[in-house]
Amino acid sequence: MQVFSKDKIYNFMGKSNFFISFSIVLILSSYFFLYTKGLNYGIDFAGGTIVQVKYDKTAPIKQMRENITKDKAFENASITQFGSPQEVIIRFSTAENSTVKNDAGDKIKTLLKGTGDFQIRRVDIVGPKVGGELREKGMMALVMSIIVILIYVAFRFEWRFAVASVLALVHDVSIAMGAIALFQVDVNLDVLAALLTLMGYSLNDTIIVFDRIREGIGDTKETNLFNVINDAVSKTLSRTLLTSLTTFFVILTLYALGGEIISSFSFTLLVGIVVGTYSSVFVASPMLKWLGFDLQSYKAKEALKAKRKIEKEKARAMYEKGML
Repeated sequence: MQVFSKDKIYNFMGKSNFFISFSIVLILSSYFFLYTKGLNYGIDFAGGTIVQVKYDKTAPIKQMRENITKDKAFENASITQFGSPQEVIIRFSTAENSTVKNDAGDKIKTLLKGTGDFQIRRVDIVGPKVGGELREKGMMALVMSIIVILIYVAFRFEWRFAVASVLALVHDVSIAMGAIALFQVDVNLDVLAALLTLMGYSLNDTIIVFDRIREGIGDTKETNLFNVINDAVSKTLSRTLLTSLTTFFVILTLYALGGEIISSFSFTLLVGIVVGTYSSVFVASPMLKWLGFDLQSYKAKEALKAKRKIEKEKARAMYEKGML
């Protein structure tokens, strides 16, 4: 399906200064929200206990809160509706040496007696030490992913493409984290998985555009890099837009109908798809110019590589025929 004409070349790079300024504003706003609001760590990273309770009618949250907070071990417990009015989530922190974590489900069941007919559907417990380790390993996973991506793109293209793609990824992750801080989404393993997925998605889009730019450099006599980028982005625009829209609608459905369990995952991906598509067109490509990428130098290097390859093949052919 072709949404945009193949023959029309859009002047995206003519507005590159505006889009880069817009991105800088978004990134600064994201770090402002991260600094002022902070991240709302879920029990995966902060440690604690979650108990999911389902009633056969609307959950009496007020009465539940009164019953539970009578016990000092649960005085800081948070009780919130979870999906339907019948289900609630009870969250509370547990010290490393607390005995509550061993029988949290039974204790909650006892405290909730007299509030109606209910079932304990889930009890998730993560110790503070384990939460801290998960947080460190999660950050390490993100950093390692960026380093591996840097090496891969540098090997496949050249170092300026690698730096541009990594800067675009940092741009995407920063804005997604800013949105998470702004809306106080629970940061748990699901969010970490969404951020890693976002990096893969955004990189895929960027690589497709970079691939087309590299092909364009070889096929054209154009000396202006921005014209080559405009041509490459225009020719991949239909594919980029359709892929992003279909993915966006799938994730939107998950966010709307998937329930609370995957809401943080789908929210992060929703933001990530929009930002990742934007960055692959308006952020990654113009960075090549600002990083000093030069068309003539690149063509000279590619010509030298091709010449060496031909010489190697000739030498091998002569060796195989016994002429060397």
